[in-house]
Order: sequence, then C-alpha cells, then structure tokens
Amino acid sequence: MPVPTPRPPLSPRTWPVWIGVAIGWLAARLPWPVQRRLGAGLGALLYRLMPARRRVAARNIELCLPQLDAAAQRALLRDNFRDLGIGLFEFLRAWWGDVEPMRRQVQFEGLEAIKALHDSGRGLLLVSGHFMNLELCGRLLCDHLPVAGMYRPHDTEAMEWAVLRGRLRYAKAMFTRDELRAAVRHLKQGGVLWYAPDQDMRGKDTVFAPFFGIPAASITATHQLARLTGAAVVPFFHRREGDRYLIRLGAPLEPFPTDDPVADTTRVNQAIEAMVREAPSQYLWLHKRFKRRPEGAGKLY
Repeated sequence: MPVPTPRPPLSPRTWPVWIGVAIGWLAARLPWPVQRRLGAGLGALLYRLMPARRRVAARNIELCLPQLDAAAQRALLRDNFRDLGIGLFEFLRAWWGDVEPMRRQVQFEGLEAIKALHDSGRGLLLVSGHFMNLELCGRLLCDHLPVAGMYRPHDTEAMEWAVLRGRLRYAKAMFTRDELRAAVRHLKQGGVLWYAPDQDMRGKDTVFAPFFGIPAASITATHQLARLTGAAVVPFFHRREGDRYLIRLGAPLEPFPTDDPVADTTRVNQAIEAMVREAPSQYLWLHKRFKRRPEGAGKLY
C-alpha cells in the first residue's frame, strides 16, 4: 500500500502545486451552503472556459441519452457543469475538510445486508462509476465499512502526497492500479475494495462491451478480481439530491464471475449505466468514453 513519505516534497518546483493545495485546503473549510453556491458559479464559468470538454460531454449525452430532445440535452449539459463545479468542492471537503454536515443528511439502502456479508468473511468488491460526488460518498461509506480504494496516482508528487494523506484519514488502504497483488491479497483476506472501471483505459485486459448500447473499451478487472479472490461484486450507487446524499449498496451480482469475461464486463457496464440513469447530471460526461472503437467502426468524437 502506498503511504505518504514522512516529509512532503518541498523542492522549489513543487511550490506552485503547494500554493494550489493550500487554496484547496482553505476552500475545503468553507461552509457547505457557500461551497454549493460557489460551485454552481464555478460550473457555469467552466461551461464557458472548456469548449472542447463541453463538446465531448454534449456528444456523450447525445449518444447515450437519445430519448432526450435537443432542449433537454442542452439543459442536462448545463446541469452537468453545475454539478462539476459543486463536485470539485465535494472532492476538497472529502480529502481535507469536515463531512459532518453530510453525515447528518446521508441515507443508506442495503447497508445492513452488505455489512452482514462482510462479517461472514467474504471479500467485497464495490463497483461504481466516475461521478462528481464519488470521493465524498466513499468517505461517508467508510464510516460504516473499512473500505480500501484503487486509484490512479496524480502526476505531481506534491499533489499525490497531499491527496493520499487526505484519503488515508478515512480509507482502510489505497492501492494504485499497478498494485494488483496487494489488492488481491486484501480481498482474499475478506477486505472491502472500491473502484470505478468505467473509463477507456489502454491495456491488454480490455474488451469491447456495450455501454448505453454502444461498444465501449472496458477493462475486465472486475471479472479477474472476482475470479482470483472469490469476492462478491456489489454495485455501489450514490447521488446527491439537494442537501441529501443517497447511498445504495445493491445485491451482489450473481452468478459472478462466469467463464465469459465479455459477458461479465457487460453486466458491470449495465450496473454503471443504471447508476448514470439515476443521476445523469452528476456523471463525468467530460471523459471520452468511446474514444477507442472496434475495428472498422467510425470515430464518434
């Protein structure tokens, strides 16, 4: 498990990052109503300042939610950027702030059944998607389950030190995606591991599986981890409704795993698709989910 070095990296080249971290640390301590208002304004600003990402998000919404007419898609796009701005404050509060206001408002579904499964000694693999509030809801869940996470390290060592230090205040452990053996050992020992497999990541362990009916390059890690460890695969739903956070732990996918990694990966994509349909404005539509295409298929961006 990676842990922050005893001393933070303080060479002069890290100073600009530390200034940003200091601003984020202070912003994490603003009252939640203030963060909500600032986040909504920041989202409106990002809508104008990020035209390339705005076009990606608009295209994803068009591809995945064709049942919405043009006006509804435009409204969802604006709501998505609003929730992006709010989500930035949710990340900061999760890493470095106080989540007591959220604890008073959170509502859980399915928690007791999953806690009972964990108490039986079986490993749990919580599968979620890249939503704006994923870090905050992960921290709220850590109040009730000893959750470890898988993540991609930050590119700058100062930011990595600060964020990892923040996460280890509430997470049981954090594993990089290169630390598969440690993650497997954690699950075999009955641990809880949470990760989000819904991005187009290059690698040999990927297949094309449908996501909203479109072939999407998808990692088979859920199938592989379940096969290697016997862990139960549990869909982890989370969303914000006003000031409330709703967290639902679904029934474990059964039968899982099967002998077919494509079929298993399709089931995982379907679970994440259901999460998106519940809270479409809070999903990370900015990511080029369909960047890689099956051989002979045309580009979508």
